[in-house]
Amino acid sequence: MTSHQAPRQDVYSRVTAKIIASLEAGVRPWQKPWNAAHAAGHITRPLRANGQPYRGINVLLLWGEALEKGYNAPIWMTYKQALTLGAQVRKGEHGSLVVYADKFTKTETDAQGQASEREIPFMKGYTVFNVEQVEGLPAHFTAKAAAPHPVDRIPAVEAFIAATGATIQHGGNRAFYAPSRDLVQMPPRESFRDAESYAATLVHELTHWTAQPSRLARELGKRFGDQAYAAEELIAEMGSAFLCADLGISPEVREDHASYLAHWLDVLKKDSHAIFTAASQAQRAADYLHSFSQPQQAAA
Repeated sequence: MTSHQAPRQDVYSRVTAKIIASLEAGVRPWQKPWNAAHAAGHITRPLRANGQPYRGINVLLLWGEALEKGYNAPIWMTYKQALTLGAQVRKGEHGSLVVYADKFTKTETDAQGQASEREIPFMKGYTVFNVEQVEGLPAHFTAKAAAPHPVDRIPAVEAFIAATGATIQHGGNRAFYAPSRDLVQMPPRESFRDAESYAATLVHELTHWTAQPSRLARELGKRFGDQAYAAEELIAEMGSAFLCADLGISPEVREDHASYLAHWLDVLKKDSHAIFTAASQAQRAADYLHSFSQPQQAAA
């Protein structure tokens, strides 16, 4: 068993390097790193040992690891968690990087002797292992799916889309969000190969829809400059992949987005923090869209 021991301050560079390597190989780490071979489900986000889904940048990291190494199981755990369960990571296995963001409070004293507190954010990397790398786990961690089954959650997807209240118009041969009219334009349903393809395309455009000033007010110009448009497309791709995983459908690999690949690589190579910003914004957009489907608390 080996683990990552690089310095903490190098976490941003390590994560960015992994994403860049995937993109340079022509692989988008948020596209289809799953299958139906595990009992946890046909499509899912990576899961912690307690069943809680990972979020943000860790979703990309672990999807990429599963895709590269061929893991079927979506569950990951630390070395100590495996020991707690009476199990053991197999000798020679290499762990996978995930990150943890937090803040610490520092007390500072100025020239006049006045003390003040300042919160300082930090990013810490740690190592997890896929359950397929661990021996002696309880059976449910590595249980296989009983049999392949058709996707049967499309009604739930339709309900999710309707709950947003977004204006969706059909016609033409392109899918896009029109900020000036605040509407999502979609080709006719019958022009898609199946219901999943239609739904995956639509949640991509709904991720763009969240950027509007009255919603999340996502303004990327100051952060990304002339690459703001490419950054918004990267956020929409990741946000829709998160949503597709949550809704149990396969994300759509759209040919009209292939041209963004070089732009994304340029952004990431210049700025090791960019992928963290994009993943955070994608997670925020997904959370916002989910919020429409959550029951509203009754007023006291």
